[in-house]
Amino acid sequence: MISFNVPKNMAALSRSVCSRHFRSIFTVCKNEQLNPVFKTVTLSHCRSYYGKGTSGKPVIAQGNFLYFALGGAVAGGAYALWELRPKDTSAIINQPVFKPKIYDSLPPHPPSRQVSIPTDSSGLKLVLYQYPTCPFCCKVRAFLDYYGLSYDVVEVDPVLRTQIKWSDYKKVPILLAEIGDGKYLQLNDSSLIVSVLKTYLTDPRQSLLDIVKCYPPISFRDDDGSVKSEIQNRYYLMAGESVQQGNKKEVMDEVKWREWADKKLVHVLSPNVYRTTDEAIQSFEWFSEVGEWDRLFPSWERNLIVYVGAYAMWMIGKRLKKRHMLKDDVRISLYDELNYWVKQIKQKGTTFSGGKTPNLADLAVYGVLSSIEGCQAFKDALERTNIGSWYDEMKKYTKSHAGSNPLTGY
Repeated sequence: MISFNVPKNMAALSRSVCSRHFRSIFTVCKNEQLNPVFKTVTLSHCRSYYGKGTSGKPVIAQGNFLYFALGGAVAGGAYALWELRPKDTSAIINQPVFKPKIYDSLPPHPPSRQVSIPTDSSGLKLVLYQYPTCPFCCKVRAFLDYYGLSYDVVEVDPVLRTQIKWSDYKKVPILLAEIGDGKYLQLNDSSLIVSVLKTYLTDPRQSLLDIVKCYPPISFRDDDGSVKSEIQNRYYLMAGESVQQGNKKEVMDEVKWREWADKKLVHVLSPNVYRTTDEAIQSFEWFSEVGEWDRLFPSWERNLIVYVGAYAMWMIGKRLKKRHMLKDDVRISLYDELNYWVKQIKQKGTTFSGGKTPNLADLAVYGVLSSIEGCQAFKDALERTNIGSWYDEMKKYTKSHAGSNPLTGY
């Protein structure tokens, strides 16, 4: 006789599958009635394989019983083997050496507009690929405007995305920064862009390329087994303690609220902005006005963006409400987050989270909120929360490029 050493968990799994299968068979026998499924499959064999029960009604005979038992055993064993197949359960996936993306020239898309700051002495040449009211794009623009950096803007069609087909990275914002010899360095992720540029402004002895290499993406497996990539240190500056201002507590507080803007605040926006179909269309009409879509895109493309985009985002907003466990009245979730932000500033007794002047957390929150400034959700928030005075001060500081003198330090 040949014996097999079966793993305990495989045996247990097989017993579980088979027991459920046998239970259905025994139920048929006990009730002395033919299961409708069996009747359909084995009707032509009933006369040969049925015996008589104690009540005189037919039951499944031993041959048919063994047939189904064997089928259950095979199915249970196959399922157990599938579950026990070798799996790559490592949380972090080994990465090759990180190589930032560099282009020999700019992609063939002329800028939609140029933001030129006469006092800009950074020496940076930047091109921002964006949606005009994307929260993450607005966050990057808030940073650039506050620090008085000149940049070109390429508006991306949010439906067709023709303007970023040259990039493997298919999200916005994308920032291209000239690094010499006509070459351009690609920066993805709004928080990374802000951290890289702020590091450079704080310590211009480092090149942009050297700074970017300090932010390698790390690939990992999520709970569902899918592979995802994240820049773990994107909220930190790489300038060194000797040139960074602020104590450790202030630095960590800034990191905390920058992350909150990305992972909490931004997720209450879409369900509010696209709460109804009417609000969704009104929002997209405002997006069109701000982004000058009438000038930049043909009429058919502009209408496609507005109406198809509005309907799509209305549907997505409903899913986001459920995913992020927002309240039935999503406005309340928006008010709660804004009051949470204002409360921590009030506890500090300062005008901004950064103190007397804005820090990167202030710029992140302001940028995210500015993306919905023309929407009904923002108008309601001004009436129902205390966000207005802080927001107005941030707008004044940003529009006046208050962080541009001096470039290094707050």
